[in-house]
Amino acid sequence: MMDADTASAALGIELMELGEGRAVCRMTVTGQMINGHDLCHGGYVFLLADTAFACACNSHGPVTVAAGAEITFVSPARAGDELVATAAERTRYGRSGLYDITVSRPDGQVVAEFRGRSRELT
Repeated sequence: MMDADTASAALGIELMELGEGRAVCRMTVTGQMINGHDLCHGGYVFLLADTAFACACNSHGPVTVAAGAEITFVSPARAGDELVATAAERTRYGRSGLYDITVSRPDGQVVAEFRGRSRELT
């Protein structure tokens, strides 16, 4: 799936770890990701978390997509920051699943918390 993900590749997102129901992705904030407040635009943080979510929920095999997601921004990211998104499956039920993704800096400072709801396609 990641081999065909041109959106994530264009932003330099790398898949660092993958296991059943879990994934870790990394991205460095570039100058092009900075908004008018000199901070990383939240859409890029969301995209990083969403990529880790996609990897985790597709780790079981069937094609799985997002049914919904929400994010809480905890602290700002700036140009040059390396962000790590760690996705963990909370539960799967029928064709649906629930995943929590923490976006943080390597020192552990949390940037955002993301919760995604997945749905397997038939």
